[in-house]
Amino acid sequence: MLSAYFVEQLKQQLTGLEVDYLDLSENTPPHISGDFAKATYTPADQRTVAMKETLAYSDQLCARVMMSDLLVFAMPMYNFSMPSSFKAFIDNLVRTNLTYTFNADGSTSGTLTRQKVIFITSRGADLRPGLSPWSHMDALTPALKAPFAFMGVEAPWFVDAQPLQFSDQSAREAALNRAYADLNSVASTWATQLGHPQ
Repeated sequence: MLSAYFVEQLKQQLTGLEVDYLDLSENTPPHISGDFAKATYTPADQRTVAMKETLAYSDQLCARVMMSDLLVFAMPMYNFSMPSSFKAFIDNLVRTNLTYTFNADGSTSGTLTRQKVIFITSRGADLRPGLSPWSHMDALTPALKAPFAFMGVEAPWFVDAQPLQFSDQSAREAALNRAYADLNSVASTWATQLGHPQ
């Protein structure tokens, strides 16, 4: 609901926006394996047919993400972290010589440096820092920041709708109102940064 709203705001402000939609609950990425790791670190010109088949989904996913200008990720928080389908997505996306490269000094550089990225999450509990005694239980935010920073996304946006438990309807409504306001702000910021101020 929140991500659909955000994309609609972008459509209204960015002329000619094309949307490539992927639902990981319906099209869950394959889990990676030892064979995947071996294929990943084998030079592309030395990979066997089996290795290429193992990496086929990941290759297509990386190309799909790398060609995008804006990346909108939306997910619920499950037990303080991400759904397993999104962890599989990340595992297929972190690829040497595609989404990150090794430098001569042994360090790495991410290649997703031009993409604007937002994570839209929904949480049953209120985990806002300074406002909740449960804020230290938020394992989702750092688990998203770390791999995407490694791939070059240094400053992603976060809009977290919380708390959304049904036992307190007034708190739920307030949380959604905050999220919608934040999404409006990010959409306007992106439109301005991309040269389409409203």
